[in-house]
Amino acid sequence: MNELTVSNHQNIQDTIYTIRGLQVMLDKDLAELYAVKPTRLREQVRRNTKKFPIDFMFELTENEVDSMVSQNAIPSKQHLGGSLPLVFTEQGVSMLATVLRSDVAIEISIKIMRAFVNMRKFDLSHDRFLIIDETEVYHFGASLKDLGKKWFAVSKMDVNSLEIIKKLGVRT
Repeated sequence: MNELTVSNHQNIQDTIYTIRGLQVMLDKDLAELYAVKPTRLREQVRRNTKKFPIDFMFELTENEVDSMVSQNAIPSKQHLGGSLPLVFTEQGVSMLATVLRSDVAIEISIKIMRAFVNMRKFDLSHDRFLIIDETEVYHFGASLKDLGKKWFAVSKMDVNSLEIIKKLGVRT
């Protein structure tokens, strides 16, 4: 999959989380991508509340933040800047570009929309292989960061590990 990145090489798809069954992005991550301060982003949202109904944006609860920390989606509550974050759905991210009104916001919004579409296209699947001592091969049916958040599968494979290594193009 062609991963979508921004100038600081941040993979946009790594900043999209599933909360309340919706794919969302944190205000802090969006502010960083849009090159604005989180307080500026929140200020523009507050000035334009009619553009952000509940299906475009909502505030996380303490329990949701605790869950993100316990699942290692975020390192700590302090990572969020001290307040409960706002999260934005795909439609909310699109609306942000209309209230921030900068060329950067437009460019980044386009990249984010493409990341959301790519994630739907590939159903959030990121296969990984773990090869132990070149003898045992395990297949992970999703990224390790998704453990507990989305579907996840681990299977021990009964195949020649060196054959898998060659097919994956891994140098030993």
